[in-house]
Amino acid sequence: MKNYLFIIVSVLAVVLPCASGYAREASFENASESIRARLDESLSELALLREKMAQEKIPLSRKLRDLESQLVEVRLEYQQATRLLDSRTLDLSNLKNEIDSRRDEGNYLSNLLGEYIRNFESRLHISEIQRYRKPLEEAKLAAENTALSQQQVYNAQAAILELSLERLYDALNGTKFDGTASDSSGSIHHGTFAAAGPVVIFQSDDGKNTGTAQQRLGSLEAAIIEFRNPDDTHAAAQVVQESRGFLPLDPTLGNAHKIEDTHETFIEHVKKGGVVMYPIFAMAGAALLVAVYKWIAMSMVRTPSRKKLGEVMNTVTKSDQKSAMDKAAKIRGPVGRMLRAGVEHMKEPRELVEEVMYEQILSTRLKLERWLSFIAICAASAPLLGLLGTVTGIINTFKLITVFGSGDVKTLSGGISEALITTEFGLIVAIPSLLIHAFLSRRAKSIVNQMEQAAMSLVNQISKTPYKAKDSQDDDSEAA
Repeated sequence: MKNYLFIIVSVLAVVLPCASGYAREASFENASESIRARLDESLSELALLREKMAQEKIPLSRKLRDLESQLVEVRLEYQQATRLLDSRTLDLSNLKNEIDSRRDEGNYLSNLLGEYIRNFESRLHISEIQRYRKPLEEAKLAAENTALSQQQVYNAQAAILELSLERLYDALNGTKFDGTASDSSGSIHHGTFAAAGPVVIFQSDDGKNTGTAQQRLGSLEAAIIEFRNPDDTHAAAQVVQESRGFLPLDPTLGNAHKIEDTHETFIEHVKKGGVVMYPIFAMAGAALLVAVYKWIAMSMVRTPSRKKLGEVMNTVTKSDQKSAMDKAAKIRGPVGRMLRAGVEHMKEPRELVEEVMYEQILSTRLKLERWLSFIAICAASAPLLGLLGTVTGIINTFKLITVFGSGDVKTLSGGISEALITTEFGLIVAIPSLLIHAFLSRRAKSIVNQMEQAAMSLVNQISKTPYKAKDSQDDDSEAA
């Protein structure tokens, strides 16, 4: 459409000048013919151009279709390449994630094997450590060796798994292996171990040392605990030599021997308390002697019966001083002495009788409570002495820590034993002393209460009797 407009405009541009020229120079017909001729010529050219355009349009269209087909193919190839790139990128990312995951699994597996190796080593019997020492060291060193590949580290660690399975099989069926063990004197002997389950028996090559193999505190060498029964020794030797027979079995796996070793005599136990034990025992002995003396003394104190007291009161009611003195003289002990003093002054005023009898009560109370305060002092001082021993024991413990460090518990046990034993014996002395003091004080108070009750009865009875008024009148008449 644009081409057509262009041609028409061109024709008009040519026709209009020509027409104006011919109008001025020639006639109208000539000009018309000329213009028509030119118009025909232009139309011919236009037809040629249209024909040429029609001829060129088909190849160009075909070429355009070819190019469009190529463009579609290129686009498809581009899309395929893009999808392939995306797929490869996704695969690469997944592969990286898979590699990271496998690396994490490898590290976890390596740590798990390392933990298993440590647990396996801790579960070994003291006699088996020398048997598995070499593969255990290889496995532990392989994990720290950066020159080895991960596969080599796994192989070294996996070897421990195979050894642990073999060990389980040997534990179920029994096995023997060579090794060394120390006797009670500390001498090392080479011999043969026979293991069946948790029980391990050792016999030296010379056959002189046979017993169970156990771990000794602070030692990395298996210790030989010899059998006390010769029959057990013979049976153990037969098992080691012939791989058959009766196996002497300690169901406590040596714990009974360890507990037996902790037993000690009373003297050994006391010696661990140190020098503070001497004043504690001296105080305990003195408190015991005083307690026995006071208990015997209070047991010998006579207490009157109600019948005898009633007889004295009856005679006082009859104003018979002489009979009352005889009845009171038959009553033994502090109560009898108090009644005799009261009857002796029954003619005197009430206040004087009370003072006389109170004097007897006070004297008896002082005798009964004598030395009881010493027992109370012992009861209060013994825990303090125990606390003193605790302080000295802790001080000794810290001195040992300063010199030897805190690694050896056996070295520190001396100071701790001193602290605990002194406290133990301080309480052992204090608690009985406190109970004995309470018992004896209660007994003394009971005797004094009986005396006070008897004195009050006598004073009341003297106040009721008319003897005093009658006697006073007689005395007044005699004086007049």
